[in-house]
Amino acid sequence: MKKEERYLFPADYMADPSVHVFNGRLYIYPSHDRESGIPENDNGDHFDMNDYHVLSTDDVMQGEIVDHGVALKVSDIPWAGRQLWDCDIACKDGKYYLYFPLKDRNDIFRMGVAISDKPEGPFIPQPDPIRGSYSIDAAVFRDDDGSYYMYFGGIWGGQLQRYRDNKAIESPCLPADNESALPSRVVKLSDDMLEFAEEPRPVIVLGEDGKPLFAGDPHRFFEASWMHKYKGKYYFSYSTGDTHLLCYAVGDNPYGPFTYQGVILTPVVGWTTHHSIAEYKGKWYLFHHDCVPSGGKTWLRSLKVVELEYDEEGKIQTIKGSADE
Repeated sequence: MKKEERYLFPADYMADPSVHVFNGRLYIYPSHDRESGIPENDNGDHFDMNDYHVLSTDDVMQGEIVDHGVALKVSDIPWAGRQLWDCDIACKDGKYYLYFPLKDRNDIFRMGVAISDKPEGPFIPQPDPIRGSYSIDAAVFRDDDGSYYMYFGGIWGGQLQRYRDNKAIESPCLPADNESALPSRVVKLSDDMLEFAEEPRPVIVLGEDGKPLFAGDPHRFFEASWMHKYKGKYYFSYSTGDTHLLCYAVGDNPYGPFTYQGVILTPVVGWTTHHSIAEYKGKWYLFHHDCVPSGGKTWLRSLKVVELEYDEEGKIQTIKGSADE
């Protein structure tokens, strides 16, 4: 039997949902797609977002989805170039910190921070990006001890291939299929939530043989990191990009390593797959997007949600994407 699913906000094109529960209400922080007229390319120039909206609800599958309006826009950000891609948020001591990737005026992705007293914003950006930041797709995880970690990174247009050991390299390149895949990154955030507290570390995903997944493996990391915890285990999930899957791996601490477990979501209509996983009112949900409402235009995506279930061993049951329906 097909799982019940819902398009969350058919009034507009939004994607890449980061989802959190604040004060008993569920908040969605998506990127905001638009028709820019820029031709498609592997750098993702056609994903030319220029603001964020915040959505919220108190009933995931049936309730009203409230649009709180523009929370942050490119023209607000002092160091802005172009392209506000996927963002995420964290709350600490009554303040809300929105983390966002944005190209600077040299067309290099950096991570910025904007602050609000309310989960819906508006958010006031810091004057400069985070020192030592690069690439895209911030996902912020609060561990049980109160520490905050950012997971980030994406290859191709996400520029992760331009870096080794957190330093820019002269000749960016992707590894060969028989070499270890480029990993996501994880870094603990500073106490004030505005900087990295350490050097970012690689997030290693191991196969059944205990070795890192190869670059040619269809289940290797590409972009869209997410972290959640279930029954004491750390679940690192991600998109495989050009093989169009959402996959996950499990570990014993926020740094990993993580052992590959399986596919969360099979391909959807549209090129990208990007998600978050959250628990609300006793149920777990997968939030993601596809391009069915836009007729397959990959730069015009629509938010979706479907209930996510685990088996007795803690394995996530695979969900069929819209391309398989």
